[in-house]
Amino acid sequence: MRALMPSALILLLAGCGATSALKPKAGQSLPVAPYGSEQKPTAEALLKPTSQAAPERSVELRKRSEERVQDPFDLPPSD
Repeated sequence: MRALMPSALILLLAGCGATSALKPKAGQSLPVAPYGSEQKPTAEALLKPTSQAAPERSVELRKRSEERVQDPFDLPPSD
């Protein structure tokens, strides 16, 4: 029984990687086209996050030290 568990787990995990074309459920359709657009967005377009939802990361490193500007919202905790 213990010998079957790892192989069963591997088979279950192998099924998780299966991909196929995205389609709406039977009897349902994709959302209506946005206002001002003639065509409906595809399922792939609806799943792609916007730049606002997933902003690009800034990895610019500081090359020299700089004075920090005063932050008016950096207040000490109130008692």
